Amino acid sequence: MDRIRVGRGMVSDLEHVGDEESSGRSASRQGIQSVEIAMTVLLALERSAGPASLTQIAALSGMQPSKAHRYLVSLSRVGLVSQSPSSGLYDLGPAMRRLGAEALRRMDEVGLASEHLPGLRDRTKHAVNLAVWGDHGPVIVRWDYGSYALPITVRVGATLPMLSSSVGRVYLTHLPRTLTDPVIRTQDATADQRLTDEEIERITADVRRDGVAITSGGVIPGVTSVAAPVFTTGQSLPLAVAIALPARIATQAVLRNVSAELLKTTRAISAELGHQPAAEPLAANGRAQAKTGQRGTRPARNQT
Repeated sequence: MDRIRVGRGMVSDLEHVGDEESSGRSASRQGIQSVEIAMTVLLALERSAGPASLTQIAALSGMQPSKAHRYLVSLSRVGLVSQSPSSGLYDLGPAMRRLGAEALRRMDEVGLASEHLPGLRDRTKHAVNLAVWGDHGPVIVRWDYGSYALPITVRVGATLPMLSSSVGRVYLTHLPRTLTDPVIRTQDATADQRLTDEEIERITADVRRDGVAITSGGVIPGVTSVAAPVFTTGQSLPLAVAIALPARIATQAVLRNVSAELLKTTRAISAELGHQPAAEPLAANGRAQAKTGQRGTRPARNQT
């Protein structure tokens, strides 16, 4: 068998190859800074929520107007930004609109949200489910069982009640009455106990305040459920993610931890789907202020 002799020259070559690989990995991590800066300008236009001046874009992107202008010129050349001939204000361009429309066309909202469910289940050890809005109310499209046995066999495609389920209460809070009221009237016709308009208002106020809806025994005795909304973009209706756990272990501490994990997950999904929280109008210094308030209150339902 031939012996492999590593001489000085070979060692030098190996060291050189290692340096190149290290340099390649470093370059890969660094990326192209000018592309990242250009994206900062585009994000500034997004946050402006409408046509913006050079001064506003520069302030929102954290750079000098002269530098921002150079990027705006290049972005305009490729159609990602447009400038009004009359006002001189900048806005997102036709190429950006085409990219956005194609991204929305390709987006599988349920598929993207489903990818986050196993991690949520593993972190909490509890069953998780995903629901969408159907013709007759919230419909379960995915259910992942956790480590705790539940007295329930869930069928994908089942419709949940609006008022007694956590998922239903999420949709009750975040959808317009034109969608929810007909479903409530239909379900009220077969319900043993009906809620007054004042009770419904209290439910939606609690969900807006806490960010989650919590029910216990409303659908299945012995099961507590915590649900939160996943917001999307455009005209798409929100999704809802819920965690189901045995009521016997649903202490206040457990519910706080479960709710925190759920909100962290639903916010991450919403961001991945392109949702951006509403922002305040530009302040005097040109910077946008993040809105910290809750959504507007739901109008009172008429007594029947």
